[in-house]
Amino acid sequence: MSFEFWFMFPVSIGIATVAMASGVEGATFFAPVFILALGLSPEIAIGTGLITEVFGFSSGLAAYVRKKLIDFRLGGALLVATIPAAILGTWVSGRVDPDILKVVLGMGLIGLAMSFLRSPGAATVEREDAAISAAGKTGPRPQTCLTTAEGETLCYTVVNRTEGRMAAAIGALFMGMVSTGLGEMNGYLLLQRCRVPSRVAVATSVFVVAVSAVVAASGHMITFVTGAHDSLGTVLSLIIFTVPGVVIGGQIGPALGSRISQHVLEKSLGILFVLIGGLMLGQVLLG
Repeated sequence: MSFEFWFMFPVSIGIATVAMASGVEGATFFAPVFILALGLSPEIAIGTGLITEVFGFSSGLAAYVRKKLIDFRLGGALLVATIPAAILGTWVSGRVDPDILKVVLGMGLIGLAMSFLRSPGAATVEREDAAISAAGKTGPRPQTCLTTAEGETLCYTVVNRTEGRMAAAIGALFMGMVSTGLGEMNGYLLLQRCRVPSRVAVATSVFVVAVSAVVAASGHMITFVTGAHDSLGTVLSLIIFTVPGVVIGGQIGPALGSRISQHVLEKSLGILFVLIGGLMLGQVLLG
């Protein structure tokens, strides 16, 4: 273990802040940084990114718990699908060629970018929230009602549950394999397909990602500890700086997310992920 990666402390604060404000998994940022900027192998980069993400999302999760925005019943139903899928993804990650992991990660980032660039604007999200709220008041008796820390009551009925679980399982598989996919998939589906209010969708997604990431990160950590090559020292040298950074950023992110345009943030991230995904694919093709 060394202190050569000290600069990752401020970088981690920034990454965790953006990740929690947007609902994107922190490892989505960390894995490319570790591969492209630090030159680490995909196995170490993906595993370390997930380990770091656990602490960042746990910090942000505490903030959402205080806001009382998490639908734990819905979250539990999704975890039944995501936990086995995350374990499978972690197993696959350790058994495929590193270049294949880079290609999958690069293509995943570009796919994520496209979803962000086509994401609905604030007005569309407001209309979705208004429609969900109206259905809760005028339609059949809603299945779920949450009272936030601010005293606001949100009532809704979750639909397309099977579709939501299947999509979450696919996202968790990719999260275990290349560190990203679950949070981004949940964000869209919970709002637009499962008809969950946007704030509850983001908070519940953070809960599901945090628990699933613990499972996936544990698998990678076991590999580092028992592996024949000296990867554990590199991992520890990184997380002594990334973990404190994401804990701080995890508290800033939820507050920032309520003060900036989610639409502008997602468009900006879309452009960024196109560039990073292109660099990842280019590294494989030119390497």
